[in-house]
Amino acid sequence: MMFDDTPKRFDRIVAILIQLQSKKIIKAQELADRFKVSLRTIYRDIRTLEASGVPIYSEAGVGYALVEGYRLPPIMFTREEASSFIAAEKLMQKFTDLTLGNHYSSAMYKLKAVLNSDDKDWVSNIEPNILMQTEEKLFNEKTPNTLAILFESIAEKKQIIISYEALQSDGITVRNIEPVGIFHENNNWYVFGYCHLRKEYRQFRTDRVHKIQKTIIPFTIEHEALENYISKTKNHPTTKVRILIDPIIAKHLSFEQKFYGFVSEKKMADKIEMTFMTRDLENGFARWYLMFGDNAKILEPENLKTRVLELLETNKQRLL
Repeated sequence: MMFDDTPKRFDRIVAILIQLQSKKIIKAQELADRFKVSLRTIYRDIRTLEASGVPIYSEAGVGYALVEGYRLPPIMFTREEASSFIAAEKLMQKFTDLTLGNHYSSAMYKLKAVLNSDDKDWVSNIEPNILMQTEEKLFNEKTPNTLAILFESIAEKKQIIISYEALQSDGITVRNIEPVGIFHENNNWYVFGYCHLRKEYRQFRTDRVHKIQKTIIPFTIEHEALENYISKTKNHPTTKVRILIDPIIAKHLSFEQKFYGFVSEKKMADKIEMTFMTRDLENGFARWYLMFGDNAKILEPENLKTRVLELLETNKQRLL
């Protein structure tokens, strides 16, 4: 059999070796999916690495791994790869907590250390000209290490204890949590996990965590992957909402509307008809509607009109 010795194949084999170093064990199918080649090609590339002296062991049905202790010498990054890390660093500084941001900054110093002089200049010219701006409060100032502790908890499968203030709660409750995973949605960070206080799976917003601490208590449940739970929670019942709104006001809602179940819009004479499938009619959508309600009209449902009137009456009584 003749082997394909093109530069493309050489690059892929080197990339496979890097992949093997990045994980404890990796399946052949993962490599095939990553590089968009057949399993047969991956098997051939693995044999090439073995023939080159790379100590790889495999286990049927499990995957490939490097023999413990084998490492490549430091790998040089291209300037384009280094540039992508700069963007990631700016995101980390703005969208993670203080502790995790510091860890990433430390990793960035190590990355920059292996760049050659020209590439260091390239990166230095880019760094001060990339800004990530957000006014959202993603974490409580009292817990600057929330994400770092959550990462440890998930990796070590150890419970955490949090002091949590729910949105509609009268106070702070202390809960033992088994974190399944972390996700970012609607400009907020959430941890999804099993709550021993409520005896069910719940999600918690990180900016409402007033205190967080590690424990040595192991998980009591073998949890599924986060994606499995998130896909289930997305199947909440929804309510159809239709409103008529001034076109100028509609333009200003283009960012927020997606958080309230926006489906579609169409031109209606001098108005815009917007359709939503909302999960929280009474508190979420109704309160949002009050922000622009003087320039809009509710077409359906009737209970949304009733709820908006209730909120207006409550506000009126508090102003008297």
